[in-house]
Amino acid sequence: MNIPEHVKAEFKIKFDSLDEAKLVLKSIEPEIQTAPSEKSSVKINLDGKTLKLIIDAEDTPSFRASINSYFRWIILSYEVNSLKNNPKDN
Repeated sequence: MNIPEHVKAEFKIKFDSLDEAKLVLKSIEPEIQTAPSEKSSVKINLDGKTLKLIIDAEDTPSFRASINSYFRWIILSYEVNSLKNNPKDN
C-alpha cells in the first residue's frame, strides 16, 4: 500500500455572523495549543465570518484523524452556542 508521505489542505467554514465565528475560534483554540500529535499541525485564523483551518500532516491517517477531531470540536462548539442562544421551553 502506498500512503502519501505528506498531506496538507485548507478548509474554509463560513458562519452567519462574525460573533459566531469568533466564538467557535475561541472554543477550539485550546485544542490547537495542546494538540498531542507530532504527526500533524493545525493553523487556524479568522477572515471576517470565515474560519480558515489549515491541516498539515505527515501521512493520510494523521490527516484524517486531525480532520475528524477539529471538525467534531467545531460542530460541538457551534451546537452548544446554538443551544445557549435558542433554549427550548421544557
